[in-house]
Amino acid sequence: MMRYEKEILNALLDKYERSKSFTGDNKKEQSFSVKLSKLFPNYGDESEYELLTSLNEAVEELESAGSVFAKRKKNGLIDAVSLNTDSLEAAYKYISRTPKSEVNDRLLALLDKYSKSNPLLSQFCETQKERIALNKRAEYFDGDLVEYEMVLKAVSNIFGVEEETFIRDYSVKVFGDSKAFESVIGKVRRLLLQYGEFPDEESVFEDLNIIKNPGHVFIKGCAVIQIGGQTIDLSRLSGDIAVSSALLPGISGIKVTGSRVVTIENLTTFNTFSEDGAFVIYLGGYHNEHRRKFIKQIYSDNPNAEYYHFGDIDAGGFYILLHLREKTGVHFEAYRMGIPELIRYSSYTKKLTENDTKRLKNLLDSEFAETVRYMLEHNCKLEQEAVDIG
Repeated sequence: MMRYEKEILNALLDKYERSKSFTGDNKKEQSFSVKLSKLFPNYGDESEYELLTSLNEAVEELESAGSVFAKRKKNGLIDAVSLNTDSLEAAYKYISRTPKSEVNDRLLALLDKYSKSNPLLSQFCETQKERIALNKRAEYFDGDLVEYEMVLKAVSNIFGVEEETFIRDYSVKVFGDSKAFESVIGKVRRLLLQYGEFPDEESVFEDLNIIKNPGHVFIKGCAVIQIGGQTIDLSRLSGDIAVSSALLPGISGIKVTGSRVVTIENLTTFNTFSEDGAFVIYLGGYHNEHRRKFIKQIYSDNPNAEYYHFGDIDAGGFYILLHLREKTGVHFEAYRMGIPELIRYSSYTKKLTENDTKRLKNLLDSEFAETVRYMLEHNCKLEQEAVDIG
């Protein structure tokens, strides 16, 4: 029967902890009560005699403990149960519930502990302190303080990963357990995306050199590369080659023998892309430190080449392009990512999601404004694969 006492007291304490009485901002005394029939819809149903008896006994137990006051109807049924705010400590102890004030103190201590780890975490921690001061729930906190510290600890270490590191190895490094990071990886990803500058959710960890599997850069077309003391003329090959991230630092020289360098967002498009005079690169869906160094090396060796990026005509595609420019210092131009393609391939466009619309509106002041306005007005976006590149 203790479960009924818990449900009743938890409902009352929830009301109290959301109130101005809890924060000390109340101007008049507040009371906190719940209708028993709302909390337990079958209470009072004659066919639910056992429930009725159990609930009556539970309320009587809480009354005896001094935790609640009960208001009864003439027929003996309990109408409402009110919290005895003069006996709050006893109420918390009765159901082994940690008071919110104590939880908040522990949260604030954790936020102080990690707030200076890096700029992103500093911003996050300060925002949470403000939320707690306003009696709002800290973001990404579900009541588990141990889990919350794991999230903060993961974010505090994540910007110091300089080499490609497997998720399990990062987990061992930070937590001493190969699977611990997986338990909070979703919250860590969302937190980083919300407070950081990443082009999309899927590439957050890869951008920070944390990977599931070894990455590869796929290249083809008009270029000659020097690697491991060997010279490879890509233009003499009928297809592409994949260079693992581990081998990228071993590339000592890259000579673009055509006129342009084109990075491509989608592997299918990379495979079908064929254009005279182009050195084509598929970055594996993202560009981490090794890949960025590779791009920088290409630009250093070939400053006079033209640089283009070909991606989806959606918010993610534009953000990936902007991110590529920012992280490499190379001003890539958008390739076939405009209104003409949206019109020509209109039968392949998809409707915008709520998140698409939100992200596109943030680009209305960018160089893509005209295309973005068209997309918002026509409720459309276009995946790269739909564009005919033959």
